[in-house]
Formats: sequence, structure tokens, C-alpha cells
Amino acid sequence: MNRNGGNLAEKIQSLSSEQIAEVEAFAEFLQVRGQDRVLARAASAASEPALERVWSNPEDDVYDAF
Repeated sequence: MNRNGGNLAEKIQSLSSEQIAEVEAFAEFLQVRGQDRVLARAASAASEPALERVWSNPEDDVYDAF
């Protein structure tokens, strides 16, 4: 959705070369951030079975109420 009219390609074409470099850097940042989130979720899911043995014990059952 473009609130200010025009499409993204048109807006980018109107930028200076320095501004275009900033847009490219930001787009790369967004891609990496998305990949990092996927990796973090996968690592968390992979560690859950091992941590379940540590978390699930009678001594810590009192904390389950919180």
C-alpha cells in the first residue's frame, strides 16, 4: 500500500545514488534480520527437548504457578 501515491520502483528511481545505496543496505538488513529470526526460532525449537529435562523437575514445580 502506497500512502503517498506512486509505486516503490518509481520512488526509488527518483532518489540520488547515495540514497539508493541506503535503500539497498536497509533491504539487506531486513533480509538478514528475517533470516536471523528464523534461525533463532529453529535453535529454540531444537533446544526444547534437552531443556525440558532440566525444567521439568519436582523442585521447580512451585514456579509453574506463576
